[in-house]
Amino acid sequence: QVQLVESGGGLVQAGGSLRLSCAASGRTSSSYAMAWFRQAPGKERDFVAAISWSGARTVYADSAKGRLTISRDNAKNTVYLQMNSLKPEDTAVYYCAAAYRATMEERRYDYWGQGTQVTVSS
Repeated sequence: QVQLVESGGGLVQAGGSLRLSCAASGRTSSSYAMAWFRQAPGKERDFVAAISWSGARTVYADSAKGRLTISRDNAKNTVYLQMNSLKPEDTAVYYCAAAYRATMEERRYDYWGQGTQVTVSS
């Protein structure tokens, strides 16, 4: 079992930045690929970014490229999502998830956090 706890969400103005964190615990949690997904009000949950267990490989949704950066610190069992130049359309609940490999496919992720709210005002 892997437990995931997100933090770092909040209210920010358009153009601002936030860094989300996801702390993982449980056996061999650092051996998992990690990802961020987000769900806007009234919409389905969408893939944002993923990172391999070593950090050597990252995958991004087109909407995230250039503004959002995923990274991890295995010594701290934590994955991060640095979000810059935020837009109102980035408003969503952001979830972190763990899987055996970095992929865009939501169904491949076995463990999920509870989510953290990000609200971007215009």
